Amino acid sequence: MATQTVTMNGKTAPLEDQRSHEKHEPGTNGVPITWFAAYSTYVGYAILIFLGRFRDLVGGFFNERAAPQKPPKGIAPLVFSSENFYTRRLYYRVQEAFNRPVKGPPGAHIDVVHREAHADDCILHVKSPMETTRCLNLGSYNYLGFADDWKDTCGGDVLEALEKWPVGLASARMDMGTTALHTELEALVAKFLGKEDCLVYNMGFATNATTIPALAGAGDLIISDALNHTSIVNGARSSAAKTRVFAHNCEKSLEKVLREAISMGQPRTRRPWNKIFVAVEGIYSMEGEICNLKAIVEVCKKYKAYLYLDEAHSIGAMGKTGRGITEYCGVDTKDVNIMMGTFTKSFGGMGGYIAADKSVIDYLRISCSGSMYHNAMSPVVCQQVITAFQIIMGDKCGKVGKEKLDDLRNNSNYFRRELEKMGLHTYGDYDSPIIPVLLYNPTKILAFSRECYKRGLAVVVVGFPATSVVLSRSRFCVSAGHTRADLEAAVKDIAEIAKMLKLRYAKSSFG
Repeated sequence: MATQTVTMNGKTAPLEDQRSHEKHEPGTNGVPITWFAAYSTYVGYAILIFLGRFRDLVGGFFNERAAPQKPPKGIAPLVFSSENFYTRRLYYRVQEAFNRPVKGPPGAHIDVVHREAHADDCILHVKSPMETTRCLNLGSYNYLGFADDWKDTCGGDVLEALEKWPVGLASARMDMGTTALHTELEALVAKFLGKEDCLVYNMGFATNATTIPALAGAGDLIISDALNHTSIVNGARSSAAKTRVFAHNCEKSLEKVLREAISMGQPRTRRPWNKIFVAVEGIYSMEGEICNLKAIVEVCKKYKAYLYLDEAHSIGAMGKTGRGITEYCGVDTKDVNIMMGTFTKSFGGMGGYIAADKSVIDYLRISCSGSMYHNAMSPVVCQQVITAFQIIMGDKCGKVGKEKLDDLRNNSNYFRRELEKMGLHTYGDYDSPIIPVLLYNPTKILAFSRECYKRGLAVVVVGFPATSVVLSRSRFCVSAGHTRADLEAAVKDIAEIAKMLKLRYAKSSFG
């Protein structure tokens, strides 16, 4: 991909990389919501809730599809009307923007399947016969573009593995579910990260959700970032440990919580905590912010707390050689006790891993439900991830891995800079492939998605409860598979939509 260059510090660097070389603290470039956006958003939700309650009141008399349904006599309802009110009266209004089915690989361009409403329910259904629209894909986690050039990069090894190995093993890792490919992948991940050992899981979400309860128990404390992923939250809730929260990406808040926890001890007994874990993410998936890892590591070392790092979005995508947020922030992996990551983003596969000291991994193999009871990762997927690692490390396909990393960074910085130029409120940091754009008002969630779709852009929009009520957004995910022409065309279309929907809050309080 041809790019303009400039000279910095005696070296030639792509023009779009100028911002990434500036000194800045990760996670410090958030934008405040304007008074008009906040007011109009609350008013919008108030109107929707009022209309929803009114339609609930009268809808039962007219057999309205979205009205609360009474269960048969003598049977308790599975869900009360107040519990699914949000789904019935708010989500169904904008469901066109969510759960769009797709066809084919999630590359830079993707085929989006058309849907239609039926008279007998509220759900959208795939049209028959199936129809699709070709769109530029700005929503998938195809960070290194393996979905675009799979046949030329990983395809040969994966198809060869399919001839030798079954698609599934019909067993957990502890039983008959460990193959030579699993052990090869675990050794490769451990070597890549500079850790003693590694354990791979068949699902990224379950990696957090099953590992945390195995590590933290009664008498332990988990201190979690306020914006951690729900898999970490669910893992902490599933454990017998107590949980505290510190302000997002703020080492000062973390230190305050740690000092209080250590000085006060456990509730009621005031005994010292057995273990204290601090859980953070490398890149926060809804904010696009890079973890302030170096400062957090210093606090953890000062107070002798264990650091649990989730690198679902940063491993393979950040750092000069793709080794994640530790490489990007200049932190030794020895200072991170538990390193978690997934293979679903940069590696074009599925599953996750935990990398740590050998004693920790040996313990997890026989105590973590993700290893003991979950079905083992497919050997074919193991081969996909192994080959992707080898390409990133430069052991296969020459310089393709390095070029992918460079293209991802350049594309991400170009796209972020252009969105900021047009006056959109964006979250996150330069070099992050996740670029959220704030929409705020609930009515603009569907409008933005629909207008993008009309112009051939497949985007992800996110609202409550995945975000706070007033901070609805569109989350763009940039890929190394995108060309500059792709992104330029997208920027042009988004600028037109932003002007139409009044989204340029950085230029005016009214958008």
